[in-house]
Amino acid sequence: MAITLRAARREDADTIAGFNVAMALETEDKALDTDITTRGVNALLSDPSKGCYWVAEVDGRIVGQLMITYEWSDWRNGVVWWIQSVYIPPDFRRQGVFRQLYEHVRKQVEDDPDACGIRLYVEKDNRRAQATYEALGMSGNKYLVMEEIL
Repeated sequence: MAITLRAARREDADTIAGFNVAMALETEDKALDTDITTRGVNALLSDPSKGCYWVAEVDGRIVGQLMITYEWSDWRNGVVWWIQSVYIPPDFRRQGVFRQLYEHVRKQVEDDPDACGIRLYVEKDNRRAQATYEALGMSGNKYLVMEEIL
């Protein structure tokens, strides 16, 4: 299976939004509003300062995605790249799609003098995803993410 990676384009917005809706339902049992999610995807695709999406394709079909957002770290005088909105359709899992996306992002971070690392958050009960991230060299840390979504 030949996997091609590329930056997402505006015409990918519906697929990406659909993947985001599927991921939220699968991982958090949360039903996202498709219209709001599509507008959010389009907002990011229209404004690179918000981040970017990378997609994986097989035979012209998008079979995986991840989103990058940026966080300035004054402690490191650099930018941390946050991986978010990861989704691989079930029929393409365990075939190296995420590994290729991750390694692509990791190489970009290594080549960017302003970048200092990669982070992501994962559901605390999602042991399978945690094992995948650990196999790629990531490790847990001592921080707990707190939030208030308004």
